[in-house]
Amino acid sequence: MLSLSKATTIIDAALEKARAENFAPLAVAVLDAGGHLVAYKREDGAGIVRFDIAYGKAWGSLGMGFGSRELTERAEKNPTFIGVLSTVSGGRMVPSPGGVLIQDDSCTVVGAVGISGDIGGNDEICAVAGIEAAGFAAATGVPK
Repeated sequence: MLSLSKATTIIDAALEKARAENFAPLAVAVLDAGGHLVAYKREDGAGIVRFDIAYGKAWGSLGMGFGSRELTERAEKNPTFIGVLSTVSGGRMVPSPGGVLIQDDSCTVVGAVGISGDIGGNDEICAVAGIEAAGFAAATGVPK
């Protein structure tokens, strides 16, 4: 289960990683496996649209069953399909790295993290750091 305590650990560790790497200010959203927001933080200086992007990265990862890095790669190969996904999801799919699935010890997806603020690859680095700090496994692409 993804508790509020674990979600907070994920966020705080992700932000700690961002500060250690001197990344741009971030917004971090943690969703449970049903796509419900468990916790969210936006650093000072992060733009107001960052919540929507972070949430969209996490929600899209849950909706498709793989991390947003994979969604990004698929968007490059088949932009029409991603356009359709965006439409049917009400714009909640964000095909950019930084949406990472959270897996427990049995490889069950228990939620997702979405981060926005820096380039997608850096957002993803922070998401993975947060997930691992909370004792979970991160799936940036198709889960194992």
